[in-house]
Amino acid sequence: MRKILGHHHISMITKNAKKNDEFYKNILGLRRVKKSVNQDDPSMYHLFFGDLAGSPGTGLTFFEIPMVGRTYRGTNAITQIGLLVSSKESMLYWKSRFEELNVKHDEIIRYAGREALPFEDPEGLRLILLNNNGEVIPEFWTSWPNSNVPSEHQILGMGTIEITVKNSSKLEKTLTEVLEFVVKERSAEHIVFQSIKGQGFGEILVKEMDGPSERPGRGSIHHLALRAKDDEELNYWNEKIKERGFHSSGIVDRFYFKSLYFRESNGILFEIATDAPGFTVDADIETLGETLDLPPFLEERRVEIERRLEPLD
Repeated sequence: MRKILGHHHISMITKNAKKNDEFYKNILGLRRVKKSVNQDDPSMYHLFFGDLAGSPGTGLTFFEIPMVGRTYRGTNAITQIGLLVSSKESMLYWKSRFEELNVKHDEIIRYAGREALPFEDPEGLRLILLNNNGEVIPEFWTSWPNSNVPSEHQILGMGTIEITVKNSSKLEKTLTEVLEFVVKERSAEHIVFQSIKGQGFGEILVKEMDGPSERPGRGSIHHLALRAKDDEELNYWNEKIKERGFHSSGIVDRFYFKSLYFRESNGILFEIATDAPGFTVDADIETLGETLDLPPFLEERRVEIERRLEPLD
């Protein structure tokens, strides 16, 4: 049976790769698993953060656009990223860490049925820590031994992703009828969907809100990528999306995975990406993210590309 296996990664916009790198490595304790470039515009960095190997479902990725302006928040946007931690003790650890390191955050609340700690990165990107409380996570998610966060409190991977749209019924039809998500919870405030029933690492929380659409800028979310097991399943989703009348990018080889892109009726951009081959296809697990890695079709332009990028540690 073909299934969306959860989240694969999520991609955002940053104005400053150096400051972004510092926050996600040194404050959140994630591993930078790939330092590369936007394959469609190699003048800009594309940074990937995650667990030991940047496993599918743990990836936070950022495109650096130095000239980008501020985000004007609104509807028809992906509006918050949920990140799972293991326990109530981890929630308290992170609250204390945020206070010590002057990270903007709120008090611990309830969100999507879990204890939750909302916070923002330096560019205003909205994130929320979620207590996984011993629930199932993918067995291949692996903590990073060199993180400055103790292993028992490290961020596990992605949880509930919040999407705010003008027309939630259209998005619901896309999620349930095309992508085969199931409804976990429905209330006057939101609907929670799961790619696999009972598993929180593939959750999407949908809110309906009228008003101006978000104008993206620094700290905004560009797209959400969902997991497909392999090339065969990616082809299946590609055909199903086209049959529904959506425009598909067709299958694109990103070297670290293959994927497709489509926009649903509210304008939300989704990607569906394969697990393989992963970020170790051109680097050893011990040295992931330390040097600038380029896909083979860009390798002959390495000197030009490196000349235009500001060096990162």
